Amino acid sequence: MRRRLVSLGAVLTAALAGCGVGTAGPAPAGPPASGLRAPGSVQYNAQVYFVGPYGVRAVTRRVSHPASPQQALDLLLKGPDAAERARGLITEVPSMPGRPIATAEAGAVDLYLPVSVAGMTDGGGLGVTQLVCTAANAVVPGGKQPPAVDVRVHEPGIPGTWTVRCNAAGNVVPVPNGS
Repeated sequence: MRRRLVSLGAVLTAALAGCGVGTAGPAPAGPPASGLRAPGSVQYNAQVYFVGPYGVRAVTRRVSHPASPQQALDLLLKGPDAAERARGLITEVPSMPGRPIATAEAGAVDLYLPVSVAGMTDGGGLGVTQLVCTAANAVVPGGKQPPAVDVRVHEPGIPGTWTVRCNAAGNVVPVPNGS
């Protein structure tokens, strides 16, 4: 019996030593964590969509209060900052005579373009994706979150609207009638 206990003790010691459990006690591991918000502080972010080497990408911008769709669009229209440009991000939203206007109501955004989509530089594709996804990912009344936020696009000189959503991959998809 004693021999078994000695053997068990040797095996246990070897196992603990092999698992990195030492006998020296705790060791310093560096400075305390930093960059954390103080308890009770509030931080807000806006999602802005730019174009990168692999397609449309969301970036997070720190803002002082929850961003409305219009405020998020205004951030988009300023273009990528230096750090975002260094990562290869650009904008495909062309210069326009006027600015896009976004208004929000219960789960939907109305996006009023100052030019038709066909009149945009790239035929509207990536630029419209940036506008729609940026507006859809802002704070919209009614508690809906993307991809459930409808964006109704209004083009000058074209009657009616067309409704789209920004899916989780940052792609604009049409909303079937009645959805």
